[in-house]
Amino acid sequence: MLAGLGIVLVLIGFGLMAFENLFLGILLVILGIVVATVVILNQWQRGVVLTLGKYSGTLGPGLNFVIPFVQQVITVDVRIVTTEVPKQEIMTKDNVPVLINAVVYFKVEKPEDAITKIENYNFAVAQFTQAAVRDVIGNNELDTVLMQRDKLADAIKQIVDKDTGEWGVDIQSINIQEIELPTDMKRAMAKQAESERERRARVTLSAGELEASKNLAAAAERLSTSGALHLRTLQTISEIAADPSEKIIIIVPTDFASTAAQLVGGKKKD
Repeated sequence: MLAGLGIVLVLIGFGLMAFENLFLGILLVILGIVVATVVILNQWQRGVVLTLGKYSGTLGPGLNFVIPFVQQVITVDVRIVTTEVPKQEIMTKDNVPVLINAVVYFKVEKPEDAITKIENYNFAVAQFTQAAVRDVIGNNELDTVLMQRDKLADAIKQIVDKDTGEWGVDIQSINIQEIELPTDMKRAMAKQAESERERRARVTLSAGELEASKNLAAAAERLSTSGALHLRTLQTISEIAADPSEKIIIIVPTDFASTAAQLVGGKKKD
């Protein structure tokens, strides 16, 4: 701020006037007063003006003028601020302790409220969000916390945004970054996931075996008609004969067993 430089110039001017350098002293005093009236704000800044301690207006970006030594300008950053919510241990509804880490994104919509209605809005938003996270997570079971993280984050945002709106602060979003479970709970969930994978594998295997049995039954029914089995037998013999190793192949008719049974039965009757 240029106000500080203006005050320095005024003090130097009075000092020179005390040492009988009147002209230069008056010149520095006038220059210091002029410099103290100038306030330059960046595009992302707003200036809250207090006249004798009372709010009297808000300055926009660019070149502004104030009454020196009467008006005070407090600069407020209106860009989106990222604040990490301290990690905390929370007991869920089903009595499981979890460590939650969250981040809140917010911006100042009304600089005058952010200055006159709250002492430190950055610290206040972080603490209020921490309390809201504890309340929302504590009213839900572990499965809900793990599977509906975005939904819970929206619920936390609504709570924080509703109560911090009067501070001139607008909550942009709240993200639950990390959910840390106890070690024994991690082992139990890993076993549960492994059991679920084994169950699915067995279901898939049994479905495959059922499909294969249906295909085998259909193939057996097809081979039992129109000499298809004989053709399949001849094809198998041809494949075996292609192997150069020595083999002895004995071909027996498919109805040999029934013919032999008839012959044995006929001899017994005789």
